Amino acid sequence: MAASIFDVFRIGIGPSSSHTMGPMTAAADFMQLVGREAARLQVVLFGSLALTGRGHATDTAVIAGLAGHRPESVNPDEMAVTIARVQLRQEITRPDGGAIRFDGSTDIIWRPRERLNAHSNGMRFMAWDEAGQLVAERTCYSVGGGAVVYADDSDEVEPATRLLTRPFMSAGELLDMAAIAGGSIADVQRRHELRMMSPECFSARAQQLVDAMTQCIERGLRQDGVLPGSLGVKRRAHSIYARLRRCDAVEGARPLDWVKLWAMAVNEENASGGRMVTAPTNGAAGIIPAVIHYYLGFVEGANARGVEDFLLTAGAVGALFKENASISGAEVGCQGEVGVACSMAAAGLAAVLGGTASQVENAAEIGMEHNLGLTCDPVGGLVQIPCIERNAMGAVKAIEAARLAMLGDGTHHVTLDQVISTMLRTGRDMSEKYKETSLGGLAVNVVEC
Repeated sequence: MAASIFDVFRIGIGPSSSHTMGPMTAAADFMQLVGREAARLQVVLFGSLALTGRGHATDTAVIAGLAGHRPESVNPDEMAVTIARVQLRQEITRPDGGAIRFDGSTDIIWRPRERLNAHSNGMRFMAWDEAGQLVAERTCYSVGGGAVVYADDSDEVEPATRLLTRPFMSAGELLDMAAIAGGSIADVQRRHELRMMSPECFSARAQQLVDAMTQCIERGLRQDGVLPGSLGVKRRAHSIYARLRRCDAVEGARPLDWVKLWAMAVNEENASGGRMVTAPTNGAAGIIPAVIHYYLGFVEGANARGVEDFLLTAGAVGALFKENASISGAEVGCQGEVGVACSMAAAGLAAVLGGTASQVENAAEIGMEHNLGLTCDPVGGLVQIPCIERNAMGAVKAIEAARLAMLGDGTHHVTLDQVISTMLRTGRDMSEKYKETSLGGLAVNVVEC
């Protein structure tokens, strides 16, 4: 359950929340179960993790996690040093200082043709003692946005407990709560957040997210060169930035050109393994930062409270998708990543433009409705083609969805709950080859050079 917007927005590293951040967290968690008797480790990756894991740095993420790193705190440069040391020594250092044999080239086992029942992003961690007896084992799933679900966790949640976790379970309930309170969706979510933390703590954590988004954009604008991987994709944000600055000095660049640039800057940084905020995933991480920057740069009266309202509204919408459908490309395709991010950003922007709760819900619905069926078919298993440009277009689509909703009075035929249900059904009907496997679509029609 996503109890807070901070369960939807997480600071981490690229290139993938589900294929990098999730496995790193799972590996670090497993090491907490490993005792002094453990002498050898092995990790098995299934389904989508095995099919696109090499392009998404799943293997190096697992090594870093076993070595004690976590995505929310790891320094990418320090992580690289740790991985090199593990690969050289072929051992992992236990929390108590002891050594466990681990050769990343043989002890990470890839099973692309085998899918565990619960989710395509399955992992199994195992540890043996010197006599070859299994002393620890855990199966888990990286379900999107950096979140990990363990196979021994119960899927059943008592209704009373669920209500304590989150006061609304559907967009309809959220709208009813806003109407009863005479406030906005952001007000409903803010009251919920303040049950868990002080106003000062909330504002500080929200600002931390915005700072991380801004820093990611700024790094993306500064960097030049070629992105990692076999495709040889050149970074474009740096040169486009220089061009837009020249254009601004002469006649003024169009706002949407800046929006596309900001989104691309984030996703180029993500593709290079840099730090960013899952929004709600890494593959879609550029859309919300770009639309927030659009609000701050081009909407009159923009302020810090408005940014908080944007995050609260977007986070509430993201939680609905996360709880009632999926934000995992390996489960429902890119409609669950870019589509959800577009919906979240549209809702957030409509909120800070002064939209009513109904207009905000309409904006979120429009944002997803026109991303239904979007496949996840990364070329070469890398989050570069079509992911980077897809974020640029998703950010523009979010702005247009918000503005279209603001032209109406909030009345519409298709509800957000209906479009969330449709997205889930569409994802289930979608062929597996279009769900982050690189076995279909662009991934097989574009030659990897």
